[in-house]
Amino acid sequence: MEKKMTKREMFEQIKASYPLTADEVAFIDHELALLVKKNERKSDKPTKAQLANESLKDEIVALLADGKARTITEITAECQALEGASPQKVSALLTQLKKAEIVKREEIKRKAYFSIA
Repeated sequence: MEKKMTKREMFEQIKASYPLTADEVAFIDHELALLVKKNERKSDKPTKAQLANESLKDEIVALLADGKARTITEITAECQALEGASPQKVSALLTQLKKAEIVKREEIKRKAYFSIA
């Protein structure tokens, strides 16, 4: 299967392959500038959900600070901020903390336990 061309690649190919008027070149350049601007906006700042998740991660780290290893179920039950959160959400947050090397994961008898790294 052939790789699908992006909008940027398509505009670049049109610009290079066809004889264009000055207005057409200006239009393509404007569209390329809009693509750059759009991509900058996406990576500028975290979303509301990401900011809310940061506070939840801080709560998880504070809970695990005592050094005791806990399962996802125990973390969800003990942490007030995670009340009502699904195990999948808590697992995703713990995975992010693990990738940042703040939390470590141990598997004992096929059960995952998390503690401060």
